[in-house]
Order: sequence, then structure tokens, then C-alpha cells
Amino acid sequence: MSGGRRLVAMRGAALIGLVASVALGMAAKGAASPLEAASFVTGAACVWLTVKENPWNFPIGLVNVATFLVVFARAGLLADAGLQAVYFVLGCRGWYLWVRGGEDHAGLRVAGAGVAERLGVALAVVAMTAALWPVLARSGGSAPFWDALTTSISLGAQWLLNRKRPESWLAWILVDAIYVPLYASKSLHLTAVLYAIFLGMAVMGLLEWRGREATAKGQPEGEVAG
Repeated sequence: MSGGRRLVAMRGAALIGLVASVALGMAAKGAASPLEAASFVTGAACVWLTVKENPWNFPIGLVNVATFLVVFARAGLLADAGLQAVYFVLGCRGWYLWVRGGEDHAGLRVAGAGVAERLGVALAVVAMTAALWPVLARSGGSAPFWDALTTSISLGAQWLLNRKRPESWLAWILVDAIYVPLYASKSLHLTAVLYAIFLGMAVMGLLEWRGREATAKGQPEGEVAG
């Protein structure tokens, strides 16, 4: 393992350790429920394994979405709760694609999305937000517009992630930046901290996947634009 990759691995281990420490500490003080603490730890582990292209992120992610479904439903974030059920299905699909979705049933490789795919995902996000917003407003959701927007972006991000598109990290960066103040406003303080850590991990994921994409094309990592 090179010095740079060793440093990245050490940072990842430190982040997971920080997550576990914060979760246990807040749960012990009553600032978070045991279920929220479990969501916190499994969520951080899932994102880190995703950054490292490890397919074990999917089974851990399935546990994570099950716990978050309950947490969000109790907080009145209806779209986010429903999103977890959709994530469960997408997670199963993504697990298959990562392991068997490439040529000759081999695993997928990191590769950028084409213009048509990017445009399609962007239009789908706009359409889903427009459709969900009034539905959530009528059903009594506590933050209907932001809930609809983050739900739609997250689904687009998961679609791209299932296909190992580096652009998925750009979507996760955007949605995590919205989630942090949203969850804090709902007194989900531990979850807000978790998504702040997710934001940092998403930046790391973008940089690492861009580097892997460049390497696969036979370019030096330092020459990757954007």
C-alpha cells in the first residue's frame, strides 16, 4: 500500500472511531436514542466502504436504512422514511450490479456518466421534487419542500452510485449539505452530526473515485480535471 493510500485508510479508520465514540457518548447521555446511535455507526461504516469500492457496503447499508426508516418516521420526515424503503430495493440492485453487473458478469468499474445520463438524472430529480412537494404538504410533512428535494436528489445519487458513477458523490455532497441543518432543526442532533461526517466522506469519495477513473483511462491522477 502506498503512503497516500495508507493515509487515506488511517483517516477512514479515525472517522469510524470518531463516529462510534460520539454515538455511544450521546446515547449514554440521553441525547440520542439507541436506534439513532445504531443508525449513526452503520451509516458511517457503509459510506466509508462505498468510498473504498467495497461491496460489503450494501449489506451494512440495508441494516442502516431499516434503522433510519424508524428514526425518520418518528420525527415526521415522511419522505425520508419512505426513501429508506426505496433504498432497500435499490441497495439490493446495486449489490448485484457491483458484483455481477459488468462485462461477462464481472464487477463494475468506476466510470463517468455520459451527458444523456446526467441530464436524465437531473430532469428526474426536478420532476420527482415537483411531484412530491404538494403530496407531502397535504399529508402533514414537517418540511415538505426540503423533504421532497432531498428525497429526489438522494434517489438520483443512489442511481448513479449503483452504476459506480463518480458524479454520484457530487449529488451526495449537495444533499448532505442540506440534510445537516434540516435534521438539526428537527432535534435529530446526532443524525445532523452524522451527515456532516457524511459530507466530508463524500468529498473524499469524489476525489478517490475521480482518481480511479483517471487511472483506468491510463492518465496520471494529478491530471484529472474537476
